[in-house]
Amino acid sequence: MHPTSSRLRALALTSSLLLTAHAPWLQASEGGVSSWPMGIELYGMGILPPPGTYAQVFVGNYLADSLRDDAGRRTARIDLRVTSVVPRFVWVTEQQVLGAQLGFHALLPLNDIRLNIQNGPHDHKRGIGDAHLGPVLGFHHSDKFHSALGVDFVLPSGGEYDKNDLINLGNHYYTVQAVYAMTYTDPQGFNADVRLMHDYNFENRATHYQSGRELHADYSLGWGVGNDWVIGVGGHAYQQISDDKCSVTDCAAAAQVQASDGHRGRSFSIGPAVQFSSKQGWSLSAKWQDESAVRNRAEGQTYWLKFTSAL
Repeated sequence: MHPTSSRLRALALTSSLLLTAHAPWLQASEGGVSSWPMGIELYGMGILPPPGTYAQVFVGNYLADSLRDDAGRRTARIDLRVTSVVPRFVWVTEQQVLGAQLGFHALLPLNDIRLNIQNGPHDHKRGIGDAHLGPVLGFHHSDKFHSALGVDFVLPSGGEYDKNDLINLGNHYYTVQAVYAMTYTDPQGFNADVRLMHDYNFENRATHYQSGRELHADYSLGWGVGNDWVIGVGGHAYQQISDDKCSVTDCAAAAQVQASDGHRGRSFSIGPAVQFSSKQGWSLSAKWQDESAVRNRAEGQTYWLKFTSAL
């Protein structure tokens, strides 16, 4: 693999908060959303690049038209649109820890959220979402097989929060996300990636609501067709693995959680994906993914663009 191409295809271990809409009428993991934008990562998500400083810009557009309940039935027709621009900076140090590269990353998303409920209210907000930051260790097992281990901290920095508003720019609670990612890459052959994540969500002090723990994975499969192109598919798998909770006895949500088996969410997505890595020091990837098997969450489709460059 060309050193520059490897460097650019590598930068995808941890990423951004692109979807942080909070809507009281949604279900599962308070507001029906998670700190992680499901399926955002693409090829090379388990490779940490050589020491240096890197910049990425993610552009995402999520469109949802329905809300699904415990049984997958549509409970409401909606028009939810979340557009995000997210700058992310990564610093890979010269330091070695346990035989791995040590790196750090930080990002702060800019979100535009529009929500209309059929025969109901609507809302629109634009501003800063919740920040992500954390350390990462990158392991290089061979020229083609790589892995990475990290912890992400999600900070409730998403502007002014009002529990009575239909949507908010941030979730208003802390999340700790454990991450393990693996990549097998071949510029002239098979490519496979998976990023496994476990989220622990702390209580939202404004609502006394605590979203359950979440287990999810981004994945991609592709084929290197030469000339620095990879073409294939990608998406996500998501399952909430513990119940939502409400810590006060008069919380209206508490009865709803108990009545619906903890409001545990679930979803799956797949769609086409493509990536180009130039020898001049940048890369561009694009994907579209459609959600299915959705429970207790909004159901829709997502478009992603990601631009990466060494600084």
